[in-house]
This record gives sequence, structure tokens and C-alpha cells, in this order.
Amino acid sequence: MTNHLRFALAQLNLLVGDVQGNTARVISTAHRARADLACDFVVFPELTLSGYPPEDLLFHRGFQRQVEEALDSVRREAVDTGVIVGYPEYSGYAIYNSAAVLAGGAIAANHRKSELPNYKVFDEKRYFKAGAQPTIIERNGFHIGLLVCEDIWEPGPAQMARANGAELLVVLNASPYEIHKQRERESIVRGRIEEVKLPVIYVNSVGGQDELVFDGNSFVMDANGSLVMRAPAFEEGIYPVDFTRDDAGRAIPVPAPVAPELADEASIYRALVLGVRDYVNKHGFPGVVMGLSGGVDSALTLAIAVDALGAERVHAVMMPSRYTSSMSLQDAQAQARSLGVKYSVISIEGMFEATLAALKDEFAGTKPDATEENIQSRCRMLLLMGISNKTGRMLLTTGNKSEMAVGYATLYGDMAGGFAPIKDCSKTLVYRLANYRNSLGPVVPQRVIDRPPSAELRHDQKDSDSLPPYEVLDPILEAFIESDLSVDEIVARGFERATVGRVLDMVKRNEYKRRQAPPGVRVSRRAFGRDWRYPITNGYRR
Repeated sequence: MTNHLRFALAQLNLLVGDVQGNTARVISTAHRARADLACDFVVFPELTLSGYPPEDLLFHRGFQRQVEEALDSVRREAVDTGVIVGYPEYSGYAIYNSAAVLAGGAIAANHRKSELPNYKVFDEKRYFKAGAQPTIIERNGFHIGLLVCEDIWEPGPAQMARANGAELLVVLNASPYEIHKQRERESIVRGRIEEVKLPVIYVNSVGGQDELVFDGNSFVMDANGSLVMRAPAFEEGIYPVDFTRDDAGRAIPVPAPVAPELADEASIYRALVLGVRDYVNKHGFPGVVMGLSGGVDSALTLAIAVDALGAERVHAVMMPSRYTSSMSLQDAQAQARSLGVKYSVISIEGMFEATLAALKDEFAGTKPDATEENIQSRCRMLLLMGISNKTGRMLLTTGNKSEMAVGYATLYGDMAGGFAPIKDCSKTLVYRLANYRNSLGPVVPQRVIDRPPSAELRHDQKDSDSLPPYEVLDPILEAFIESDLSVDEIVARGFERATVGRVLDMVKRNEYKRRQAPPGVRVSRRAFGRDWRYPITNGYRR
């Protein structure tokens, strides 16, 4: 029995489908872990070779061939140190979410994930077959039980590993970010430790993948459930962790740096920045273009874009109409200058007038209404998409979750674009994030935050003309969208029944819009995207 074992926790930003690139990262990281850190094992996240989630790529035969060749490459080239790597395992007609143990040029062991999540953003039962057996490996006299992500969320796999001789548990994860997710992870792992009395290594991915963002936050707990190491959030890295034995022969993790838990606004903001950066960069766009209206939503989106990509890759466009206030013009210009982005002012007045003239006969005998408002929004979309097409820059949309929920947005207008950074941020959260970003350095003019929100599509317009106050609207939306509460349950929280009914009717009526909206970063417990699947056509009555 030896007294020392060193792991390297590889918290990596991977690209779904880039099997060859991901494999090269694994091999180079393994060599570095051995050369620089003298590690016995380097542990990679769940489905490292394919990236997570690979979705229907898993069904493609060419993808299967690449994954199998990749695993063989790691086996042959990463011989200096032990490697524990996640990958999709093909066995006949079955696919498993597996973790391979590679050592000395051989596959020493293989663990098949037994608990397959099928809730929220997860859809693993569509793709994978569940494993059923525990996997225990030995290195330097230590017996290590392997688990994959959801395996640690249920009691059975950890208990089976303990019953088969495991002295410590290693868990490979691709656990996406949402607010307070790290607290939940650590609470779940602490609960498993209370049951099995074993230390746990938890390795997580980092990086953006479509609407998902993986926040890292890999950590280690001892057999008492005490946190002895936590990697930084939203940062790639290789983090060494040592295990020794105490006088009773038990495996004990040596305390290592514990990165602080981020405050809510800081963690959400960093998730948004990382999500935008990876979506733009992984798609190979040279930069982004966006409308800058003088309102708080576009102001926050601009700050996120600059923090994600740098000012030189961001183009902001103010597109005034007859209803645009001088305050909006001044504040948009001030923010663009303070952030140093390319800034253009292009009036939509001529396009608007030409469109109204073309439709004059069709609109004869009618009064102006939302139709004319939507035409303005669609004029702006034409300008922005023209710039996007000509420059290759992706168009960012600036709508928030409150607007997306109730349909306070124009289809083929301000909803158009390639990515929606604040799509999952309520209006009240937008204000919190704007204030947070200003605490790092003033970039959002204070009167943009203080002024009543307005779309400025008609004279003296305010959001409150069409919607309940956001301090009323947002809690109702959260109760319905994230907690699935009924009308009666929401009313019991102190809201007027008529207001609740009106809000929920708007949510239902605008599902068709949300289906056509671009993806955006998921930060809440339930976003409009992978984990929101309401039918567009339905007869349900509240």
C-alpha cells in the first residue's frame, strides 16, 4: 500500500463535434499534466471526445468512426500518465455515455453511466443505454470508483462503488450553469458523502455550447463532506489534487486552493460573457453588429459583447425614427464612445415613410396601431441584417426574458438575429446586471437605468402602457415559467387574479414567436429553449 496519489482535474472548454480537436486537447493536456505536475491520473469531463451535448451527431456513422479512432489515439499517445476520459461508447446498436481509463497504452477499464437524466435540458434517454455495473480501478494502491455526472445525483451508483471496494470517487461531469447551480451540486455531493463516507473528485466542463454554458467549478470534498478544493468558475485550467492516507489507512485529499463562490450578478454576467464569446468564436464570426437604442437592454448587451469580444469586434448602430428622443441619441452615443466600439447612426425615417406610402391604399380607413410600430422595428432589422450580410458579423438581438415571455417584441423585427445574449434575463435582472457592470467601471449611463423603459415606437410610449410594472410582471412570470405554478397558486402570492390571467394568456398566445427566436444564454432554472416545450397550438385553459 502506497501513501500518495496525484490527480490533475482538466477543466476544459471543448467543441461539440470537433472530435479531432478535442482529442488533441486531451493528449496535450495529459502530457502537460505529467511533465509539469507529475500526475498519476488526469481526469477529463463527461463526453470529452465528442463534446457535450453531441445530440443527433451520435447517430452519424462517420461520427462513430471518428470517436473510435480518437479513443485509440489517446490510448497510443498518452502513455506517460493515466487518463480518465469521457466518450460515447458504441457497442452493437447501443450507445453508452462512458468513461474510459487509459494507462500504459491499454484500456484498463471502462465505466458506463447508469443514471441517464431526462429532464430540463437533458435528453439522454433518446441516445444512450444505461450501464448497470460499478467500475473500480487501482492505482498506487488506491481503489477508485468511477461515476459519470448523474450517477452522483442518485444514491445507488456511489453505494455500489463503495460496496465493491472504492476508497474514493471520481465523477466526470458536463453540468451546465444556472443560477445557484454550484450550491446545488455541492449539496448533492455532500449528501452522497454522508451515505458512503468517501471523498469525491468532481470534474466539470467549462465553456459555451449554443444556449448552454458550462461553468467549471470543479471541486474536491473529503469524506466528511468538507470542501478542500474548488477550481475557478468560467476558466479553463488543470488543477492538481493530492491524496494521502491517514493513520487508519483511509484516502485523504490534501487541501488545495478553494476559489471563492461568485455573487449572483457576477456569476450570471460571466456566464453571459462566456456564452457570447464562445458562440461567436466557435462559429468563426469576425465580430458582431447590434442595434443600440438608448435603452437599458441594448446598453447591457453592448457591454456584454465588448467584454466578450473586445471593442474592435463590435459594431453598434443607432437607428432613430421620428419617435426617438434626444436623450436616447445622447445616451447611445455616450455609451458607444465610452466602450470604444464602431458606432453608426442611420435614420429609418425614409424607409418608414416609403413603407407607409406603399401600403397607403391597404391601410386606408384604419387608424395607426401596433402595425406601424412593427414596421419601424422591421426597418431596423433590414439595416442590421444588411450590415451583417455585408461584413460577416453576426447580429446580436437585445430582447430580455420578460419581453420574450409576453410577446412584447416584433417577429422579423427586433427579434431577428443570430444570438440573444439576455434572452433568459428578466427585465428586473437586466437592471441588476447593468448596475453590477457599472460597479466594475461605468459603461451604462445612469439615466438609461433610471428612465422609464420605452420602445419609442409611438409618441410618449412607455412599456407600462402595454404591460404590468416589471416588479409585478417578473415574479408572475418566474412563478409560471420556472415553478409551473397554477393561477390560484400565483394569486396566493399576493397578485391580482385579473393580472395573473392576463399575463399567462400573453405567454400562451406568443409561443409561436418564441419558436422563431434565436438561441440565447441559459442562466435561469428554466429558459425558453431546450427545457421549454409548450405546444404552439393547444386548447388548455387555465
